[in-house]
Amino acid sequence: MKIAAMHSHLNGYEFLLVHKPKLYDEIINIIGAVDAEACRTKVSRERNMLGKMLYSPVDLNASFAEKLREAQWAESRVNYWVTKDEKLIRETLSLPPEEQKQAIEQAGQEAIFSYNQTDFVKDRVAIEVQFGKYSFVAYDLFVKHLAFYVGDRIDVGIEIMPMKSLQREMSSGPSYYEGEFYNVIRQGRGVPAVPLVLIGIEP
Repeated sequence: MKIAAMHSHLNGYEFLLVHKPKLYDEIINIIGAVDAEACRTKVSRERNMLGKMLYSPVDLNASFAEKLREAQWAESRVNYWVTKDEKLIRETLSLPPEEQKQAIEQAGQEAIFSYNQTDFVKDRVAIEVQFGKYSFVAYDLFVKHLAFYVGDRIDVGIEIMPMKSLQREMSSGPSYYEGEFYNVIRQGRGVPAVPLVLIGIEP
């Protein structure tokens, strides 16, 4: 596969070029190593594409996962505790998880365990490969990457998704680069408050 478009949010791309150029080159090589045609395995059941061979989101994800894990990209989790009290959440946000729980309970509130998990993290860079519904990308950008950044686990998040040209050759539903790029631009320059690189790919 190849990179067809890219957007740098809050200088995410520039950060990689200056501080982690070898890591960025590795990401480019991994994208290039994914054989899109080998993932054209899904027979469409949709009326307007009945019987057509489409790219399989499952197979594409599996191919990316295999290559990223071979390059030592690993799963990571950020654990935290939540409660219904806004003031208490603001006071405990920056604390370690065990101190969050203790502070919430000492204030007489219920401490509820929660976490964010991302599949691929290496050297303080997180990657999400997204061939799912549009809501999944929004969650990645505005929750996952942000949580890892605020938790001082990453310096930049990377979101890899199909271009519209590739999405047309998939079953209906997956998000696509142009639409998610629009959503980020519409939020304004500082939202979400985490350096990101959006990457649109095609065969």
